[in-house]
Parts: sequence; structure tokens; C-alpha cells
Amino acid sequence: MARKVLIAATVAAVVGFIHAEASGHPEATGVVKERMELMTSIGDATKAIAEMMKGAVSYDAAKVEDLAMTIERHAGEAMTVKFPKDSLDHPSEALPAIWTDWDRFTEISDQLATYAGALQKAADNPRPTAGSTSTMQGGTMMSQGGGMMAQGGGMMMGSNGPSAEHLATMPPDAAFMHVTQTCSACHQDFRAKK
Repeated sequence: MARKVLIAATVAAVVGFIHAEASGHPEATGVVKERMELMTSIGDATKAIAEMMKGAVSYDAAKVEDLAMTIERHAGEAMTVKFPKDSLDHPSEALPAIWTDWDRFTEISDQLATYAGALQKAADNPRPTAGSTSTMQGGTMMSQGGGMMAQGGGMMMGSNGPSAEHLATMPPDAAFMHVTQTCSACHQDFRAKK
């Protein structure tokens, strides 16, 4: 039950950020519109996976793989190319911090691609049973040597975080949690607050 609540809360925040950015601004044009559409694709995929992870719809490993592939395809360089220097035209909610901390922004975007790739591989792995704490163990969250660390006001994986290979061997819920936390870290530090 705690796993479902944690997943739901994280996803609600991430999807809320993404959809507020994308769908709330039909007047967007050019690269700002392109990146808002990219974020909407990531948000839609994240929301669909979340529905399965929290049990609102039946879990379908093949669908999780496809949706994770969508996230991976829109992350990394596909995302960063949509942020040319100082592209802050209205209605963008991107912060100038993207360009003053470009290395970190690209690292988070690359990390999103990596974790989405790990989720694709983990999709067929056994899922935790009700009441299980396995998504909170094994170096995924808050444990030594692979936990989350505060950085720049948000939560992001440290360089000692789990490798994609490690996440690919875990329950899909654990890999998905890393995907959503990576999105959340980026929004926390690089998107204007409302």
C-alpha cells in the first residue's frame, strides 16, 4: 500500500508539472511548442505506466516496455536539443538555470533516458506483492550506496546511484520510481514554480 501511495504522489507531481507546461499554453510556438509537446509525450507515457503500477489498470509488461521506450526516445539529446540557449519565449516556464547549469541539466536528461531504458528491461521482472517493501530495498531508494540525495533543492540520483544494469534486474516498480524521481528533480530545479 505504501508503494502505491508513493508512486501515486510522485507521478501526480510529475504529470501535473508536465501537463501544466504543455496543455495550458496553446499559444506556444517554435521550439517552445516543440519541447512542450515532447514533455506531453513523456507525461502521457508516465501517467499510463503509473496507472498500471498503482493497480488502477492491469499490469501489461509489453505496454510498459513501449511506454518506457517513448520516454527514452524523448529524453537525452532529443530533449536537450529543444532548449537552445535562452529560449525563454512566452509561455515557456523554463528557468535560466538550465543554461547556467547546462551540464547538470544534460546529465538529468541523459539519466532519464538511461532509467527509461532500464525500465524497458525490467518490465517483465516479477513485481512486489502487496505489503512488500522490495521497491524500497536493494539500493533503490534511501539505502546506502544507491540512494537519493538532495542536490540543488531537488532530489536526484547521485553518481553512486544504481546503474541501469542493476535497475534492469529489479522489479519494474523500482525502475519506474527512478524515472519519476528524475523527472521531478529536473522540474524542481529547472522549471518556474507557479
